[in-house]
Amino acid sequence: MSATLKTILAGKNAALKKEIEGILGAHGNTVIGDVTLSQAYGGMRDIKCMVTETSSVDPTEGIRYRGMTIPEMQAKLPRANGGSQPLPESVFWLLLTGDIPTDAQTAEVTAAWRAHETLPAHVMKALDALPVETHPMTQFSIGIMAMQNDSIFAKRYRDGMPKSAHWEAMYDDVALLLGRLPVVAAYIYRRSYKGGKHLAPATDKSLDWAANFTHMLGFDDAGFRELMRLYMSIHADHEGGNVSAHATHLVGSALSDPYLCLAAGMNGLAGPLHGLANQEVMRWLVGVKKKLGGGVPSREQLATFVWDTLNSGQVIPGYGHGVLRVTDPRYLAQREFAMKNLPDDENFQIVKMLYEIVPDILQKQGKAKDPWPNVDAHSGVILVHYGLVEYDFYTVLFGVSRAMGVLASLILDRALGLPLERPKSITTEWVKKKIAVPV
Repeated sequence: MSATLKTILAGKNAALKKEIEGILGAHGNTVIGDVTLSQAYGGMRDIKCMVTETSSVDPTEGIRYRGMTIPEMQAKLPRANGGSQPLPESVFWLLLTGDIPTDAQTAEVTAAWRAHETLPAHVMKALDALPVETHPMTQFSIGIMAMQNDSIFAKRYRDGMPKSAHWEAMYDDVALLLGRLPVVAAYIYRRSYKGGKHLAPATDKSLDWAANFTHMLGFDDAGFRELMRLYMSIHADHEGGNVSAHATHLVGSALSDPYLCLAAGMNGLAGPLHGLANQEVMRWLVGVKKKLGGGVPSREQLATFVWDTLNSGQVIPGYGHGVLRVTDPRYLAQREFAMKNLPDDENFQIVKMLYEIVPDILQKQGKAKDPWPNVDAHSGVILVHYGLVEYDFYTVLFGVSRAMGVLASLILDRALGLPLERPKSITTEWVKKKIAVPV
């Protein structure tokens, strides 16, 4: 990966580690949160018990990458020539360092990742051994694991590298992984949906990471390139407590190499309560159109359908969030893109109408803590507009993007020497004794 980024990161890591050591020396016993039984039984919701440097989610502001909101990031980070969306390479630099890279520094990252875009033959052989109907996320996880024998971290750890070198080996592995991930994802897409007619990486090595990915998928439309830059940027990170980030961090705390860690994170992302939600939203939307006779329904028809869905005990997919209590800024970024690039798209018209009526209905129903749309409520509609209509593949796109955030965190975990994660669990029997309930 970029030598400049690695040098800058080395200095920042040392300074941050020293700062943390000072904080712990002076304030190590400071209480930062109280845990209730509801939190312990309820998925550890809102418990402040881990540190992730790359991003944070505020209930009223949404995601911030190193303190930058999505609109700030879109305005300040380097873009492709003639483009309006940040380059994912610059997002990765920001997540690692907290700094806005220059165009030249961003180009260094592009060159470093694209230098690793040749897949070993055994990776393709492993994927081709699977039934073609295997879910793309299963293939993606297997593809990541098939690359593990090239792990720089695993080899150097076996050779006895010092703990101080862990982050550098992880850094070098991450460059290799991020270079190959779009190639693996595109290979899965083409074998699953395009009869195995694969496309080589673009011969133009100056083409950025996201644009080259779209080329390998089989889409060279300029609008789709811009969409993929946006998609990869806004899905990259979402603090450390979500399943994909936490799983990657947890496995990494055992000093597993990044292939093992990322595969664990991607297996979590594949769940319907995490990354799989984006394809579920699109399926639901198609179902709405079919049940209401096709085309764009009236506002009254859609409102009635939403009420009927809720009254039947079902939820409106794409609405609600575990942390946010406002409209997801990532949703708004996609909405702005759609307003500019596909204002007359039929599916977008329905999504736009849902945004205008669903929050009010959910507030009247009174059950939802967050009645606003999240990132998954919009992404499928734009992908379909540009011709990527295979819903089962959407979570793989999410996974390629999320890899940037969780792998950046993994580098920092090793740079700061974070320990093996081992929370203390209790039993319900212990709880009953604690609250003095007779056994």
